[in-house]
Amino acid sequence: MCNAGKSRLILSVAAFIGAMLLCSPTLASIDDSQCIECHDEFDHEAYAASAHGRDACNSCHYDVVDIEVHEDCGSATQEAVETCHRCHPIEGGEHFASVHMLNDVECADCHSEIHTAGKWDGNKQSIVQKCVGCHDGDDYYASAHGKAVMNGNADAPSCADCHGLHLVKAMGDPNSREFREFHTTTCHGCHSDAEMMARNEVLPVAVATYGESYHGKAGRLGSALAAGCADCHSGHKVLKADHAESTINPDNLSATCAKCHPGSTFNFAQFYAHADHADRENYPLLYYTYMIMTALLISVFAVFWLHTFLWWRRAYWSRHDKNESWEFHHPEIDEPLRPYRRFTWFDKLQHFLMATSFLGLVITGAPLKFASAPWAQAIIDILGGPHMAGYIHRVCAVVTFFYFGSCCLYVLYYFFIKRTGGTLLQRLFGPDSLFPNLRDVHDIKAMIRWFFKGGKEPTFERWSYWEKFDFLAVFWGMFAIGGSGLLLWFPEFFGQFMPGWGFNVAIIIHSDEALLASGFIFTVHFFNTHFRPGKFPMDMVIFRGWVPKVEMWEERLDWVKRLEAEGRLDEMKTKRSHPLHDLAGQIFGFTALGLGLLCIGLIVWGFLAH
Repeated sequence: MCNAGKSRLILSVAAFIGAMLLCSPTLASIDDSQCIECHDEFDHEAYAASAHGRDACNSCHYDVVDIEVHEDCGSATQEAVETCHRCHPIEGGEHFASVHMLNDVECADCHSEIHTAGKWDGNKQSIVQKCVGCHDGDDYYASAHGKAVMNGNADAPSCADCHGLHLVKAMGDPNSREFREFHTTTCHGCHSDAEMMARNEVLPVAVATYGESYHGKAGRLGSALAAGCADCHSGHKVLKADHAESTINPDNLSATCAKCHPGSTFNFAQFYAHADHADRENYPLLYYTYMIMTALLISVFAVFWLHTFLWWRRAYWSRHDKNESWEFHHPEIDEPLRPYRRFTWFDKLQHFLMATSFLGLVITGAPLKFASAPWAQAIIDILGGPHMAGYIHRVCAVVTFFYFGSCCLYVLYYFFIKRTGGTLLQRLFGPDSLFPNLRDVHDIKAMIRWFFKGGKEPTFERWSYWEKFDFLAVFWGMFAIGGSGLLLWFPEFFGQFMPGWGFNVAIIIHSDEALLASGFIFTVHFFNTHFRPGKFPMDMVIFRGWVPKVEMWEERLDWVKRLEAEGRLDEMKTKRSHPLHDLAGQIFGFTALGLGLLCIGLIVWGFLAH
């Protein structure tokens, strides 16, 4: 037993012994018959049959020690002293810390029939009747909970089941985290009990589905604005959805949603608050959306992780062999370290914006996706809370839309304005384009043959097939992640003309596609560009924009030959970047790599902790 458990046991035993001693009739200095001689209106038979019938008068009225002085009113009257805690120390301690005590509500204000009260025995009806003596109980009596209690259903919650019996706490600031937690955790106490819900024919997955929703996750992470159970179902007048006055009746849902989402429409209110994407029977659209996204995740990772493993295995031994044979050093190349331009300033700026915004999106989004993971709350606290994390997430989203928009403008410029020669189709499928062509099929075949020692390591044109995939993946990602993100960012606007269940679909797509993007970038992309043999621990080309001549000849020989044939190779010669520029690139690059690896580690941890 832990120390806290031992302490509670000792205190309980001490309280019990003390109560027995204090409440024992043998301590009474005045016989009860003497009290009855004057208090003839006292119904001693009813008292004898009550819960306190075995206690002497002096057990409570302990200040009366001399009957003659008491008859002369020379001693203090017991009306000014509460003595219940002498026999009920635990209840007394709870009441002392309650909101009732702060508002001068004492024991006798609720237990007014102290001389005739029988044992409570868990009678919920009596509790409700006590509470409505001071509090308005009309909404509760009209609710499904109230009716069930009055009908004798022991599972139904009384006032005390939600607010406590003696330790009744203040509700506090409606915008505080504690207030929101009360609106949710109180309900979960019963609704998480599967057996209780089954025998009362109540939806058994309410707690689990709420916990997986945005409202549930944001609330778990400390949001004071995330809707809790009572915000949608009301606090006291909880009614079934088919009741005309229910807050979740289809005719009333838009008004209920509008409390937090101004401008909520009937379409908006079609959002599935307790949807379960694993329930194919009730939510087929969500089920198949989830299955498609899962299949996409598995297939992409299966193909590219296998590609990564085969590449690493072959490249490691190939480079080892080259180092031993000195073939790697290419003595036939003149000026092997002369810099040649690989990326422009626009490319480097695009990559910087992409890297910073992507890391920001992952760092602020992952805690929400894995809200139950041990690390989620710590990261949210570091970021300044869930709403500050959401603000940063949206700023990063704006940066993402900016660089994507500028990229699209450059593509239009390249195809329709820039003088590159050839028709539109020739420019689209040409060697300088990032659009896939037949050359990529050839390169993939050559790469696979090399993986299994069926040919030499291939060299590439200006762009390799994996670089083209990375580039085009941004367009798919913007459609999937960006499009769904916009829907979730402005739900009131889009809810005016699209059904609310579209947001459920958007949540699945946004979450799973973000997982796909982060997993791909932090594993496959990091290997392709930085971690493969010959590049480890980091390839600096994207930060400084140039590569040495020997590297260009080794990896892009077909591009070199084309530039020589076109007489443009000398145009690619450039100057070395400044050492401070390279240092800044290294600092940024290693920081980004470190954060990326940390993120992928946390994501794996999040899956294991789920």
